[in-house]
Amino acid sequence: MFDDDYLDEEWNSMDELLQRYEQVKRGEAASMMEEEEFERVIEYYFQNNNEEQALLACDIARTYYPFSGTVLLLKAEILTQAQKYGQALKVLDEMEQYDQANLDAVLLRSDILLGQFKYDQAALWLEQQVVNFEGKEKIEVLLELSDVYDESEEFDAVFDTLKRIIKIDKRNEEALQKICFWSEFTNRLEESVTLHTQLTDDDPYNTLAWFNLGAAYQGLKLYEKAIDAYEFCVAIDEKFEFAYRNMADAYMRLKWFEKALEVLEKHLEIAKPEDVIFEAMGYCWEKQKNFPRARYYYRQASQLSPQDDTIFFKIGETYFREKQWEKAVKAYSVALHLDKENASYCLAIGNCLMEMNVNNEALVCFLNAVRLKPGNKTTWVALMRGLYLSGFYDEALTQIEVAREHCGDKPDFRYYQAACLFELGKAKEAALQLEKALKEAPRKLKIFTELNPEYLRRSAVTELIAKYKKK
Repeated sequence: MFDDDYLDEEWNSMDELLQRYEQVKRGEAASMMEEEEFERVIEYYFQNNNEEQALLACDIARTYYPFSGTVLLLKAEILTQAQKYGQALKVLDEMEQYDQANLDAVLLRSDILLGQFKYDQAALWLEQQVVNFEGKEKIEVLLELSDVYDESEEFDAVFDTLKRIIKIDKRNEEALQKICFWSEFTNRLEESVTLHTQLTDDDPYNTLAWFNLGAAYQGLKLYEKAIDAYEFCVAIDEKFEFAYRNMADAYMRLKWFEKALEVLEKHLEIAKPEDVIFEAMGYCWEKQKNFPRARYYYRQASQLSPQDDTIFFKIGETYFREKQWEKAVKAYSVALHLDKENASYCLAIGNCLMEMNVNNEALVCFLNAVRLKPGNKTTWVALMRGLYLSGFYDEALTQIEVAREHCGDKPDFRYYQAACLFELGKAKEAALQLEKALKEAPRKLKIFTELNPEYLRRSAVTELIAKYKKK
């Protein structure tokens, strides 16, 4: 709890100090103010957004303490905040005459140059200043330099600068966290493996180094090596959340879903429940064809993220694979309600309705999908199939021509065209389209034969198939 007496005392003290400052300002003060007291007054005005009074207090303070680097630095900060960069730089130039290796002044000059979009000058300035500092201060300058290179989009230089920091301090948390991202962003994963292997050899209890090593291996798709590194990471720190996440992802990439579930369960024990964790668990159960269990975790995810349409779509997919069409439609419909412009959701509902023999409503869904994604072949194929199965062969042929206008001529379209023409009794024209389709994509014949296996009883069809099989 706050100490009210202390706050009152602090306030009264500041109030008295401001009164004394006003006396100094009017030339009435019987005694001089200390340098630190001037600093408190300047900071008071600065924090209360009174730039004019803060600068005036700086100038008055300088008449009493002309060689005060702190007062000059405060003045430069106030001018920088006001984006008066030229004036701020002049103040810093003056300050350097009294204090040449002041870390705050070095970093402030860098910020000013960034504010002026002079990235090269800022980087050059910091590079020149690095040699003037040691230890933690040197690291501060290098961290600032890495940010400058980031701003100027010299991303390899960011990675190199972070490496310099890690050579000075092998456990620098900020540098280790950042280099994990930049190694992947700059595609220097192999270099990251070398760097972090050396770090873990030198310091086997360096948790972040083990994590970064795992992340680098994972980026290189060496999932088993990544898992080994993460195992070391969580052995040192059993509450390292991101190690469990990445390890689970690596197991899923290897399709070791039971192992992934074990790791995700561990994550739930040590961290707050998250939708992405429940969703990943649902995915693992779905891949193992345990659809009720998958739905349980997807629903857990949906409770934490009720506006995430993709989760409801995944619930629908589990019902679809169990042929529970009505329940699938309900789940897909929730997804579509949350994202009304998603063609995939329209297709999914349409496919269920076709299975339920509610063909007209299904066709409306397919038409909506085509409207939403007219350049997508899949939406047109679903519409063609729906029209064919509903017996609307002429309309199907019309839509095939429209589809060609949007997507170009596809072998899939020709197979549907051939099937519709056969149904309309136009056998010669149908055989011509079938031959063209077989010539372009013989492996897609299944599209045609699955529509009506009876086509294989036609001699014209079997002769064409035999002809292209020989080829």
